[in-house]
Amino acid sequence: MKTLTALFTAAALTLSAGVALADVRVDQIPQLVKEGKIKSLESMNAEALKLHPGATITDTDLDNHFNGYEYEVELKTADGKEFDVDFDATTGKVLSNKQDT
Repeated sequence: MKTLTALFTAAALTLSAGVALADVRVDQIPQLVKEGKIKSLESMNAEALKLHPGATITDTDLDNHFNGYEYEVELKTADGKEFDVDFDATTGKVLSNKQDT
């Protein structure tokens, strides 16, 4: 019985981890912006480029974390350096700005 309980607990934790962090589909972003829940993808990309002038955006994702929405912007500079900038999608606050190593 203990083994069965442990298996169910492990399965529940695994499934709930996927719910806590999930990419939001691009077609859902305009509605979230319209509802005032998040800032636009374009405005967050512009903010990332202000932090790294001359860089190119290689990817932008919107994730739904258990504590709110977060944009993750990946950039590459002309000299090949790569950066990840994370924003609170509701406030636009920079959560992290790190160079990939």
